[in-house]
Amino acid sequence: MPALLVVHDVNDVDHWLKSPKRQELMGPHGYTVRTFVDPADPSRVGLIIEGATREDFEELLKSQEALDAITYDGVRADTFRLLEER
Repeated sequence: MPALLVVHDVNDVDHWLKSPKRQELMGPHGYTVRTFVDPADPSRVGLIIEGATREDFEELLKSQEALDAITYDGVRADTFRLLEER
């Protein structure tokens, strides 16, 4: 099963952790998501997304639903990093 690692900064980690947007966006695609917070920098967070190829995930990120979720979750888009499992 493919997996991706996504790392980015957020404006409010508590809001981001409680947000239903990840599940609403990725659940219908069959992706499972695990969340992480950097203990040295609580504005830096990460996700392991299982079931998504890089191509499929990048296509999903172009959708209006994804853009709305990113805005709602307070993701700082300029800090977004995507790594794929090898």
